[in-house]
Amino acid sequence: MERFSRVKQDDAIIYAGEEPNIKEFHVHSNILCVRAQYFRSTFSNEWAKKVDGIFIFKKPNISPQLFDIILRFIYYGNIELKDFQGLDISKLLIAVDELNIQPLIIHIQEFLTANPKFLYQNPVDILEMVYDNERFTDLLNLCLEIICDEPEILFNSDKFINLRVPLLELLLKREDLNMNEIEIWENLLKWCFAQQNMENDPIKWNKEDIIKIEKVLQRFIPLIKFCDINSEDFFYKIYCYKEILPQELIHNLLEFYLVPNIIPKTSSRIRKIDNLTINWW
Repeated sequence: MERFSRVKQDDAIIYAGEEPNIKEFHVHSNILCVRAQYFRSTFSNEWAKKVDGIFIFKKPNISPQLFDIILRFIYYGNIELKDFQGLDISKLLIAVDELNIQPLIIHIQEFLTANPKFLYQNPVDILEMVYDNERFTDLLNLCLEIICDEPEILFNSDKFINLRVPLLELLLKREDLNMNEIEIWENLLKWCFAQQNMENDPIKWNKEDIIKIEKVLQRFIPLIKFCDINSEDFFYKIYCYKEILPQELIHNLLEFYLVPNIIPKTSSRIRKIDNLTINWW
């Protein structure tokens, strides 16, 4: 149990977290209502539970650790973010957004913008958190810019294979993704095979395997600029997967590599990266 403020007339108990990690906080509804729209609505609703004149409220989706930090900001107006890990600070931002504590939302976003290295610690989870909330569009764009400039942050992550389809598609559509096309292709394959729990060995595939991987790859094929890949890489790293690629694409690529002076039927990637070195911090 934790009691906030020296004023003892607390009139609300908030239980944060889920079993076995639940903590009881004794707070003052009037202070919370002044600082956060969420609590103004919560304590004014007719369905707000009261026992012996005390509001009883549960927040199972916010951990006690994060809720303690949020309450300290509400009561004392300060918070120290520099010691947070990347994923924890993102979870804090999500929780604060739910509680609609605008000053803290602004403070956290400004901190993350000024300290983008947080993304290195857990790029997949952080990307997905900011992607799921339209309020964090600026933060999402910053994350994407950093990853496009230093793609190894994401693509070398153990969790890359868990990246959701819309986010991978969003990245591969960008013109500033700083990767060779063959690297993009190889990482796409790694992601696809992990999604389908398949071996990266065409010899072992049956017809059902081919159909499954074709369906996954279908939306991404137009995003790969195959004609930017040299003939050696095409032969050893692409042609062996001809069973899961559109036959028209294979025909066009063979024509491109074998027929002199042929005009490619797929466009090359247009890069917009300038020659400046970008220092993120």
